[in-house]
Amino acid sequence: MDWLYVIVGLVILLLAGDSLVKGAVNMSLRLGVPALIVSLTIVAFGTSAPELLISVQAILDGVPGIALGNVVGSNTANVLLVLGIPALLATMHTSECDTRKSYLQMIAATALFIALAFSGVFTWWSGLILLTALFAMLGYAMLEVKRHRAACADDEEEIEGADPNLSWAKIVMFLVLGLIGLPLGANLLVEGSTNIARAYGISETVIGLTLVAIGTSLPELATTVMAALRRQADVALGNVIGSNMFNLLGIIGVASLVGPIPVDGQFLRFDLWVMLGASLLLIPFVFLRQDITRIWGVILSVAYATYLVVVLV
Repeated sequence: MDWLYVIVGLVILLLAGDSLVKGAVNMSLRLGVPALIVSLTIVAFGTSAPELLISVQAILDGVPGIALGNVVGSNTANVLLVLGIPALLATMHTSECDTRKSYLQMIAATALFIALAFSGVFTWWSGLILLTALFAMLGYAMLEVKRHRAACADDEEEIEGADPNLSWAKIVMFLVLGLIGLPLGANLLVEGSTNIARAYGISETVIGLTLVAIGTSLPELATTVMAALRRQADVALGNVIGSNMFNLLGIIGVASLVGPIPVDGQFLRFDLWVMLGASLLLIPFVFLRQDITRIWGVILSVAYATYLVVVLV
């Protein structure tokens, strides 16, 4: 039953997350909110909603290791898996996208996160620091949107999920389904994962770093794969950078306000540094303007598979 809970929870999270994003995007555009702002805020929040709900639910259920493992594991998976697998299908033309400023912000967010982790526990004051940094970065992004057109998109680009003919009734339906489905899916996934961990003697931290992290990264992976197949993967790098920043600052920021999140020694010795190392692997694509070719896809995918083996063994 526990594996069934995990599978059903993942399916519900995927469907509910997609529903929430679709409803939020269409409602915002109907209200006249600029497309770029929708992409930077509502869509980013919508795709990260599963991670947020799972982290909060894990703390409420007394398994904070899953919450922290989910975020750290998702950030590692976002770089190695979400960029690696699509690159195996088609070259991702990230050289056309200038993400230098956003990348430096992500590295700064990673450094701040690691520094706070060495305090031994994420408390409410840690959450306030992380959320303050998130709001500062969002504010800067809004100013950039007003001053310049986005490096990977323009104001006239069609946003995925936007349908000018969608009725208000359907918009509300998508929002309601998303808001109901996300907590339900999160509850099933956390309960099933926790029981599996206890039954097999696997730590909650490892379950969070692997099973839960991969599951919550599926929406980003599916989106990036479709972009690669459509030869429109040049925006993938920016999406990964934005998602990782929101995971570090927003999800743990909010979750630590719900309850303290102790930092297991494994994170301080290994996993946080793997996350940082994966982030630094983006330097050739950000500063040297290289494309993510199939060779890079193999390197990134093998690196992630190796990481999973080390964590699970």
